[in-house]
Amino acid sequence: MGSSSLLRAAVLAVALLLLADSGEAFFDLFSIFRPRSDSDYFPFDGSPEQAKRKPKIEQEEDGAAPATATGLTKVPLLGAPSKAALDTIVLPVDDSAGHAGSWTIVSENSGVSAMHLAVMRHGKAIMFDTSTTGRSLMRLPMNNCRADPRAKREGTMDCWAHAVEFDYSTGALRSLKTATDTWCSSGAFDADGNLIQTGGYFEGDKAVRRLDACDTCDWREYPNSFAEGRWYATQQVLPDGRFIVFGGRRAFSYEFVPQPGMTNGQSIKFPLLRETTDDVENNLYPFVNLLPDGNLFVFANDRSVVFDHRTGKVVRELPKLAGGGRNHPASAMSAMLPLDLRNLTRGADPEPEVIVCGGALKTAFRLGENNTYQPTLRDCARINLGKIDAVWAVEAMPVGRVMGDLLVLPTGDLLMLNGAAKGSSGWGFARQPILSPILYSPRHPEGSRFRPLAASTVARMYHSSSAVLPDATVLVAGGNTNAAYNFSGVDFPTEVRVERFAPPYLSRELTGNRAVIDVASVPAGGMRYGTKFTFRFHTPVAAVEWGDVRVTMYAPPFTTHGYSMNQRLLVLPVAGFSAQGQMYELTVDTPRKPELAPPGYYLVYVVSKDVPSEAAWVKIQ
Repeated sequence: MGSSSLLRAAVLAVALLLLADSGEAFFDLFSIFRPRSDSDYFPFDGSPEQAKRKPKIEQEEDGAAPATATGLTKVPLLGAPSKAALDTIVLPVDDSAGHAGSWTIVSENSGVSAMHLAVMRHGKAIMFDTSTTGRSLMRLPMNNCRADPRAKREGTMDCWAHAVEFDYSTGALRSLKTATDTWCSSGAFDADGNLIQTGGYFEGDKAVRRLDACDTCDWREYPNSFAEGRWYATQQVLPDGRFIVFGGRRAFSYEFVPQPGMTNGQSIKFPLLRETTDDVENNLYPFVNLLPDGNLFVFANDRSVVFDHRTGKVVRELPKLAGGGRNHPASAMSAMLPLDLRNLTRGADPEPEVIVCGGALKTAFRLGENNTYQPTLRDCARINLGKIDAVWAVEAMPVGRVMGDLLVLPTGDLLMLNGAAKGSSGWGFARQPILSPILYSPRHPEGSRFRPLAASTVARMYHSSSAVLPDATVLVAGGNTNAAYNFSGVDFPTEVRVERFAPPYLSRELTGNRAVIDVASVPAGGMRYGTKFTFRFHTPVAAVEWGDVRVTMYAPPFTTHGYSMNQRLLVLPVAGFSAQGQMYELTVDTPRKPELAPPGYYLVYVVSKDVPSEAAWVKIQ
């Protein structure tokens, strides 16, 4: 190559690097930072061919309510299941340790398909999806419709609810009004137990929304809060009660959530997100965890760092987790393992461990566009961030899984559920629904940590969700891999049924061990950091001793797209235990600082002989 050719190559390379840093469109040559069209994630281009295949409107559906109706409408008749729908994965149940759990249907029709799910302290779950899919099965009151900003005719109103408040005890529903599109958004709870919800699509991508915990509350929205759009971003609560939001499509940055009515002037670059993006991104909804020292663990695609949000500096880069992509649309499961505060040297922090399981090859989404479905990843990796020389320890799950949920149970075990064995996240880009949940016991020796449990009969594919409830059961909802609510003529009909899974610890033969917290004895003022907390409980039959009892406190997360943001479980030291007639009085040491447990409401469980009680809602401040 001549000197002039070398010079031209060098100039081009410098130009490309500069353009990459500036985000200019010229870098689209590499298909990495180009603004992919909405049809990449929403395959509905309005063509005549697609128009012929569009779902029936409500008036055409059998048994549907008239167009003037309000409230819940009937679920349309389902077509015969397709070959793909019948191709499911059910693992042999491991009942060697006894009962393997059980499933019940809580509701046949939740009104909306729960793309997003959060359990609030007033006994309700909030479920919502996106206005992009059009009509749901729940109408808003006729005098409370939302203006549709994308309608061709000005003044068009959208009278379909895209959010509901669901009473998981009775199945009752109340419609909620979202004015901006919440598609693929993020969320967390504030110190008073209110839901602070961020980002979304189109007119909602820079929005902050607030929903207070009360039976008559509705969304309050602040549409222009962020400097950049936050679509597929992750929201993390900080020790001082503020929130930080990482990433989103085309957003290689982070921002702190502003106060209501305020607008961020600019975002803050976060190089890891730009460095880990690829032609289908694979770093959306990054995994973020607050560590006991106040730093943040941030994982994107296959790389992770420890980040100091106070200084804006990466303090540590961790080993790469090879094998494939782990974030959306490769969509692995991840959680921080329980923080055990017992037996620590005074003033010491527990060593935090993060687990990442499953995911997909980085090519899975692109192949899914061509109806090719790759096997998902089987590896399940843990890293102890308390070790200076931390490395990923990898073992194999019974089956590969993408789009699964990973919930931390009150006992400290983890529950894997939902998702598929082939493909990736995306509209119709996965096959082989996995109906079997798996119990993962992190304290067991390697080789004995995975236990397949009783299978559901409902496929939970893209846009499904789950949540731990105060009674220690698991709420499972949602699933819509279609571009609209569609109940026939598709492989996986839109799912509006809501299930409840009772893990093995709630078997009938263990009910005698199940503690019952005396709610009246729980201090009304909640917990204070670094103090004692005393309350009472009793057991129905079996007597217990000090060594039989653990106390755990669980931060209820915001779950969407297979990731439960802000989920954490702490095991508290028992400082005092005594029998008082039919009751036991229990005193625990509370977390000593907000880096361990950010201010807010937690579910406090008494775990007696490995059986959790129904929880009490307790505020720590």
